[in-house]
Amino acid sequence: MKNMNLIKYIIGAFSMLVVFSSCEKSGYIDSGTYPNNYDGTILQYLDSRPELFDSLRKVVKLADMDAVLNNDNITFFAPPDVTIEKSVRLLNQVLFIQGRDTVIDLAQVNPIVWREYLSMYVFEERRSLKDYPQLDTLKMESFPGQGFIAVGGQNMNIGVLYNDVVSKNNEGVEQRVKYAGYRQLYLSSFDFGIIHTPIATSDIRTRNGNLHVLNIKKHWFGFSSISFANRAFSLM
Repeated sequence: MKNMNLIKYIIGAFSMLVVFSSCEKSGYIDSGTYPNNYDGTILQYLDSRPELFDSLRKVVKLADMDAVLNNDNITFFAPPDVTIEKSVRLLNQVLFIQGRDTVIDLAQVNPIVWREYLSMYVFEERRSLKDYPQLDTLKMESFPGQGFIAVGGQNMNIGVLYNDVVSKNNEGVEQRVKYAGYRQLYLSSFDFGIIHTPIATSDIRTRNGNLHVLNIKKHWFGFSSISFANRAFSLM
């Protein structure tokens, strides 16, 4: 019964957070574009962009995953700080409702939680956008992308969405050429239902692996912020 009540609190908090977040313009700045080659490791790249990855870098240290991200031949889908802040904000809503102290330092979250969720974004072998098959989120029976196991053992899916080219003729009638537009990499989780996340910037090649930066508008750290909040709360 206690767990059921917690879930209700979380769902209620989530609803309030969605309304609150929709008013915040600062949370909707996209990740931008970066040079495709970086003369350093993945960790060094994160350190070079503190305006985007300061919190992420702290999470990596708390999760004791520096060595993992320093391994050769890996692929890392980097969640920017805003995605972490959104999930922690929901956790704080739950803690507040429960009359508990809220999180003001990422170290207050059990490192087990950080490691469990951060490991969803790391994969063995270096891969670029061109190395993944086509994905159509509306027709996955035809274009399913490809299943991968993250370093934490989670079942993930990675694929490339081929956008349509849309234009209008002289009469103003819309014309659409299917799958002829720009291509965008997606990382998807199946652990909480299917949650698709587009990649804002792909194919940053570092010395020890490839880095892809997640879209901050359409992602919450851990894919399911409710799952993250529930797990973190249970270990506090």
